This record gives sequence, structure tokens and C-alpha cells, in this order.
Amino acid sequence: MSEISAELTEIFQMVHHMRKTEKGAFLFQEGENAAELFLIQSGKVQISKMVPDGRELTLRMCSEGDLIGELSLFCPAPKYMLSAKIVESGEVAVIYRDDLEEKLAENSRAALEFMRWLSGQHRKTQTKFRDLVLHGKKGALYSTLIRLSNSYGVARKNGILINVPLTNQDLANFCGTSREVVNRLLSELRKNDIISMDKSLITIQDLDYLKLEIDCENCPVDICNIE
Repeated sequence: MSEISAELTEIFQMVHHMRKTEKGAFLFQEGENAAELFLIQSGKVQISKMVPDGRELTLRMCSEGDLIGELSLFCPAPKYMLSAKIVESGEVAVIYRDDLEEKLAENSRAALEFMRWLSGQHRKTQTKFRDLVLHGKKGALYSTLIRLSNSYGVARKNGILINVPLTNQDLANFCGTSREVVNRLLSELRKNDIISMDKSLITIQDLDYLKLEIDCENCPVDICNIE
């Protein structure tokens, strides 16, 4: 969950109304006019971007307390740069962009806190793209597994269980690659006892190996996560 200050939360509550969300629907899609932001109250939302060859790159999974659609703020004729798909039904607070901009302009302290929060979100995205650019598809998968362990990891005798079911296509979307590539890379990791798999659950048996392979900088968990 993202950490949003009490003052910012209070401002959000002044300029919103509630909306139910249904699994499979979109809050918004890339290229649409951006008039609203969303503060998640319950459920889960997948933030993704389509790449030119038609593949989907999942940038983060958002849950209670996360703000999405924030990239449209303070932009002339704004459009959504990403897509937000509901993966678990719930409820969101809908915040009108114009109203929020007005409130932030009136409250310099809240505006500064919002900039700090945006900076943290930007840093998360930067580190993900760094791993993808510097280490390719392998690096993208390894860093995704590390981030998943930070977000959903449960310590077990044989390693760290990622306590959320994941298909190989889910992992491929996080990595911006094909399911076939993920299948091959996971098979190599299992063969070398780096991970084990039980149906759709993954246990990381050698986290240090994954970190070493991508020259992990051991970023704080609030940066190195999937949310």
C-alpha cells in the first residue's frame, strides 16, 4: 500500500464520490481523456501499458490506499498514459482532477507532500525499467520475483513463498515478454533449485541468487515491491 499523508487524504475526501468496481472492467484506458483520479478503497487494480507489438506490460498492482490516474494532473488536455483494469472487485473514491488541482494550488504544504509521493512512485517505475533495460528478459523476471516476494512473501523452511497465485502469463505481463520466454526461464530456475512451484504458487529458495544476477541495489521495500 502506498503511504499517503493524513493531510492529502483529507483533501482527497473533500473532492470525491464513491464508485463500485467489477472484476474485468476498466477504470480507464490508455489514450482516453483524463478527468478523474481514483483512490482505491477495496479490491485490486492492475496498471499496465500496451507496447507497440501488442504485448501488455504490467507496471504495478494497486490495492487499498493507492492513488491511480495521478499522471494526468497539471497537464494541458490530459489523457491517460496507462490503463487500469479491475482484477478484484471493490470500491474506489473518484476524485475530479480539476477540483484536486484547485485544492493543491490552495495548500502549498499538501502540494509538496503530493510531489514527494509522486517522486516515490516515479522511483519505483524507474527501478523496474532499469532492470529490464540492463538485464533484459531474465532481469525483468528476476526483479519481478524479488518484488513479489517483498509484497506477498511468507517465510517457509524451504524459502520464501509468494502467497498469491500467478500464472505464467501474469508473470509475462509483469516482464513485458511472452509466456514462452517465462516458461523457459522458470524451468531453468527450477532445474537449478532457485525456485520451486506448486501449481500456481512459487517459492523462492535462493533469493540471493536472483539479487546477484541483476546486481540488486537492495532498495527499501517501499520502493522494491509490486504495488
